[in-house]
Amino acid sequence: MPVQVKLPAMLRPHVGGAKVVEASAGPLGDVLEGLAERYPGLKGQFFSEEGSLHRFVNVYINDEDVRYLENLDTKVAEGDVVAVLPAVAGGGPAWPGQ
Repeated sequence: MPVQVKLPAMLRPHVGGAKVVEASAGPLGDVLEGLAERYPGLKGQFFSEEGSLHRFVNVYINDEDVRYLENLDTKVAEGDVVAVLPAVAGGGPAWPGQ
């Protein structure tokens, strides 16, 4: 059973609109590199020029944040679900009276 990689709406145009793509098991870095080879538009979305994950990209393996595991060295097994999510930033001025 392949690895399922769930992608947010902003990355789906790079993979023909698919919400989920399949990948081979292995270290997370290899999983994402493999996807970037198949879908070249993803490489710059996943990785910085130094080869690390962009800080605005959050990756979860079976709901576990890879930043608290082994990051790109985290093992991804057959049947695992990898979710790629954009970091949500924002905020603005406080509401009046707060």
